[in-house]
Amino acid sequence: MSAVRTTRTVLAAALVAGLTATALAGPALAAAPEKRDHEATRQALLAAVDAGVPGAVAQARDGRGGWTGTAGERGGDDRYRVGSITKTFVATVLLQLQAEGRLDLDDPVEKWLPGVVRGNGHDGRGITVRQLLNHTSGVYSVTADPGFQEKIFGPGFLEHRYDRWTPRQLVDIAMTHAPDFAPGTGWNYSNTNYVLAGMVIEKVTGRPYGKAVENRIVKPLKLRATSVPGTDVRMPKPSSPAWSTLSADPYAQVHDVSRLSPTIAYAAGEMISDSNDLQTFYRALLKGRLLPKAEMKEMTTTVPVSPELPGAGYGLGLMKQKLSCGKEIWGHGGGIHGSSSEAQATRDGGHSLAMNFNADWTGDGNSVLEAEFCGVTPKR
Repeated sequence: MSAVRTTRTVLAAALVAGLTATALAGPALAAAPEKRDHEATRQALLAAVDAGVPGAVAQARDGRGGWTGTAGERGGDDRYRVGSITKTFVATVLLQLQAEGRLDLDDPVEKWLPGVVRGNGHDGRGITVRQLLNHTSGVYSVTADPGFQEKIFGPGFLEHRYDRWTPRQLVDIAMTHAPDFAPGTGWNYSNTNYVLAGMVIEKVTGRPYGKAVENRIVKPLKLRATSVPGTDVRMPKPSSPAWSTLSADPYAQVHDVSRLSPTIAYAAGEMISDSNDLQTFYRALLKGRLLPKAEMKEMTTTVPVSPELPGAGYGLGLMKQKLSCGKEIWGHGGGIHGSSSEAQATRDGGHSLAMNFNADWTGDGNSVLEAEFCGVTPKR
């Protein structure tokens, strides 16, 4: 992954760090008056297909109702792997557990996972659960490990796509590296943080973290297209293929990567959903239906992510960002093999959008956000 990518792109594709070394290419943007008919958003989807994305889908809701747009080989009801959007679900569960008095986010990780975060300067005794959730722990990201990248995100994926990984194996790879910084002294997006967060949920509840997500969020909100696949390599229907070059070269051969072992991502990014369910989730979350006020305040208390992005901040599994028109949106991006997604909403949950490209080497998800929330029409 290129170090010069914007933080927004990093968050959208963090799970596949190392898969695409160049920044996502996208169309140039031109400012335009905001359009309430979602025409700018439709044009952004078409521009993504022009740029080489096989298929794109977006759904939006505002005060005037819902809208669905597609381009290329995507259907409006398609399900897709949401990658790091999983993190918001995981953080919500941990905040619910805190509200119930079953843990405290300021507990040291060592309390729940004794001896797990150790090695090369890592020490779970000095890292809190909160620091896992807002990426201030300094814990090295497993997806930055060169060997892991080569096996999982490069051409080796075709041989290893069905390998099963335990969460502890993922953490142990990270522990072979030094921390990025001392806990609480910096910010760096680390998928290991959320592998550990899932493990904490399992220790507290005594059940797989996915069961907590299903029982606490998926079932109450009736998210019928949303699942935590565990070890199931298949994609539920309806869905269309996910495509990847498995290379930093955007002109390399394209492969169908739809089927894979979700264990490579675990609680950092394994979930499957669709655009309708993702909007329902984020709208419910931001409207206060899933967390008490105190926990919602904690979730939306952000830390800065980069001096280059003064309008951006990362909370607990939730990011805020300011768009070109000054609008502030909250949500998360997600990237995994052959899939790039965004799920965002205004702070009051009144205007939302969820979208997906079934490719990981091209396309600009930010242009879809700018189109929907600011009316910025991409040049084609």
